[in-house]
Amino acid sequence: MSMDFNIFMNDVVQQARKEIVAAGYTELKTAEEVDEALNKKGTTLVMVNSVCGCAGGIARPAAAHAIHYDKRPDQLVTVFAGQDKEATARAREMFTGYPPSSPSFALLKDGKLVKMVERHEIEGHDPMSVVANLQSAFEEYCEEV
Repeated sequence: MSMDFNIFMNDVVQQARKEIVAAGYTELKTAEEVDEALNKKGTTLVMVNSVCGCAGGIARPAAAHAIHYDKRPDQLVTVFAGQDKEATARAREMFTGYPPSSPSFALLKDGKLVKMVERHEIEGHDPMSVVANLQSAFEEYCEEV
């Protein structure tokens, strides 16, 4: 890989990180941070971020808009597939029964997976359909803010 490509990819990664943090999500970069966050009481939405086009064009915008709802998760967190490998692997251990998928969303309640939105439910869909899918899960599992 050329030096220019590495610089470009670093810029893409940094922009992707900034977008999700600006939306109100906390980055989890280590397995320990994942353990602490995902085992808390209450509801946690995990966004598995990535550099692919459907993450930037669909998943991150959906992540930002879905949380503007009467019911929402107590905690919003993100891991970055391909970047924070240890954190992503630990989070995926919690997504029992689902193959690795990025981008994706996982909703946990009291440390147990209750809803998974996989890449195939994101890629090729518009952001508002992903928002509706997430808000449907919030309606079922989350408390009013």
